[in-house]
Amino acid sequence: MEAGSGSENGQGSGRQERPSASAKAAPPQRRRLLELLLLPAALPAAAYAYAAGKRRSRKAAAALAAGSPPLALAAPAVAELRAAWRKLERAAAKAKAAAAAAAPAPSAPAGGKAAAWAGLPKASPAWSAEAAAALGAPPALPAGPAGDAALVQRLRAETARLNRNNVTRTEAYRAFYLRRPEVHWALLAHLVSRNGGWNMSDLQGEWLPRLLDLHKRRCTFGMLERANALIFHDAYPQLLLYEECRRTRRNLLHLLPQLGVSAFMRPVWQQFLRTGDAVPLTVGLIVNEQHFIEERVVQNPYYRRKVLNTFFFGMQSVLQLNQVLFPYGKDEGGDPLVAGLILEDFSDLAERIEFGKRLYAMLFAVPGVAKGALAFVKATRHTGSRSDYAPELYAPVRHGAPGAAYRERLRGGRLLPGAEPLYSPPLSAAWADRPVDDPEPGDWFKGPEDVLPYFRALPVPDRFELTADYRIALGKVELAVLAASGSGFGPKPG
Repeated sequence: MEAGSGSENGQGSGRQERPSASAKAAPPQRRRLLELLLLPAALPAAAYAYAAGKRRSRKAAAALAAGSPPLALAAPAVAELRAAWRKLERAAAKAKAAAAAAAPAPSAPAGGKAAAWAGLPKASPAWSAEAAAALGAPPALPAGPAGDAALVQRLRAETARLNRNNVTRTEAYRAFYLRRPEVHWALLAHLVSRNGGWNMSDLQGEWLPRLLDLHKRRCTFGMLERANALIFHDAYPQLLLYEECRRTRRNLLHLLPQLGVSAFMRPVWQQFLRTGDAVPLTVGLIVNEQHFIEERVVQNPYYRRKVLNTFFFGMQSVLQLNQVLFPYGKDEGGDPLVAGLILEDFSDLAERIEFGKRLYAMLFAVPGVAKGALAFVKATRHTGSRSDYAPELYAPVRHGAPGAAYRERLRGGRLLPGAEPLYSPPLSAAWADRPVDDPEPGDWFKGPEDVLPYFRALPVPDRFELTADYRIALGKVELAVLAASGSGFGPKPG
């Protein structure tokens, strides 16, 4: 634009060059504001690129999904579960009526909520030491109650050992799926947990420290970590118990209540143990885990006040920070191709469940995504850094000074020539491990009518190829960072 203005005035005299020199000497904030004011001129080109990217994504999704049969929830399987859940509902009502008739309402136990867990077996130091060793052949256990108690202790200890942080949980899901690929949910959980780790590391990465102060980032990390840890606490013992059933050729599902698992899950696991049908099991685990965190995290007053009801969390949809991405390959330039979906409202239980179901359908009913995502999972250990899937864009170590002013680095979701990669730390460099408190006791399951609507259909999403959306989202976040820096708003990174 400077060259154009010079040629309009005839000759490139020194007089014409002086304003350009003074512009270069202008304060960085004024230069940045001027650039932002000129951004509307670039909107037509950006809109064209956006539309072209969307068209490519639709074509890619159609090509990936071509000829792939959708996953199916068999009607007899759902009917069987409905009958089992109704039986549980009647038994619970009968037990409640009998207890009310036999005794007056009991006073609160001295131990409060913790007393409800007092009868559960605790992990012994001996089991904890054994669980800390490398996985080998589990010891032979005696039959009967003593053997059951020892097994529950071992499963609880192994779960606690691996529930240290997002990296250990994510790797545990990965290792389990590679041992037991018939359990589809383990691969889905692994990939979703990877996204959780990337979101946690983003809070200490290149951009979000320039938009959020440390207190807000700590609160957001606390919520992400609590949800990730609670799901693992509840789900991983179920996976291990199933594996023990297979290893010993015994039905051990009567131990699920001793592991604190909802009554909802026992008929689901019973059916899977008998039929091997992974679809109702996967949907059941999605329904269970989202209900498990609903009151404990999503409706928790602290997290609602500090995170979910904040302006930043509401802006996630605008900035497209709520994408769940499954890397499944590389384009001709070596940049990552990603499939996935965008979660619009994390606070909505039904939306989270349907979101999980659509991710499952995309992952296991679209061969191109399934093959590519599994190849990525096998080849790449999770660290929490986005350099795991995009090393050409992100770096796990910072290249510049932490407090340096941010300058534009991206064009079309790719690094500009000569630009430094975006800092994306491994989780171990971003956040220290936090102790995992026991979940609040209680079973969310009240009856079959609340859950049966989720067991109807598993359609493959119309649009799941997110490469263009992902690159556009990067540009949106960078623009927000540039705007915050240019206006003087936003915390100082450090």
